[in-house]
Amino acid sequence: MNDVLVCKGVSKTYKQGSIETQVLNNLNLNVKKGELLAVVGSSGCGKSTFLHIAGALDLPSAGTVLINDVDIHKLSDKKRALFRNENIGFIYQFHHLMMEFSAQENVAMPLMIRGEKPKIALAQATEMLEKVGLSHRIEHRPSELSGGERQRVAIARALVTKPALVLADEPTGNLDFDTAEQIFQLLKTLNKESHTSFVVVTHDLSLANRMDRQLRLDHGQLVDLVSLVQTLSEPNESSEANL
Repeated sequence: MNDVLVCKGVSKTYKQGSIETQVLNNLNLNVKKGELLAVVGSSGCGKSTFLHIAGALDLPSAGTVLINDVDIHKLSDKKRALFRNENIGFIYQFHHLMMEFSAQENVAMPLMIRGEKPKIALAQATEMLEKVGLSHRIEHRPSELSGGERQRVAIARALVTKPALVLADEPTGNLDFDTAEQIFQLLKTLNKESHTSFVVVTHDLSLANRMDRQLRLDHGQLVDLVSLVQTLSEPNESSEANL
């Protein structure tokens, strides 16, 4: 199968007492192997909720999510956690590194959680840190690294398990322009080398426009950004009558 991620009719409703808030509404999505996909949308539109459901961190109220043909929400909690560790990588705006551990140890952590021997996990972490240009910083702790370096460590951690899918939530949102550009170029390079699919949530339209495909989360559904812009720019009949 060529689709790494498939969302079918995914809906999410939060309930607080008698109040219901629908965040996702019959959302559909297919992400191909090796695709670099951008998802944009206004604050509070449900982008993080979408990522959490796509990444098996939260359950949908309705619908199906398949990763490599596996219905991730039919798995038990234990099996879903194992599947997530083996198949999905996460990158966040705030790196969420463990401050008491070195860059190498942070990157090795997903492998050691899986049960890999520490020596092997640390060796694979070192190899991944070399790929992101941090071979000279492997023993440094996050407090000793710049913002861009911390994000590179987070990217290495997301990719060290060789996942089929990486979900990134504003990966450049907390960086200056030059550093953000370096991170974007790194993501593109790693995407080409590993053929890993990336779904990147971002507010940055200039960043989104450089991805393979751009979607906008609007009223709980994903719509093609190019088609939406074209529709909004076309004059309607009433406006034409007033010309």
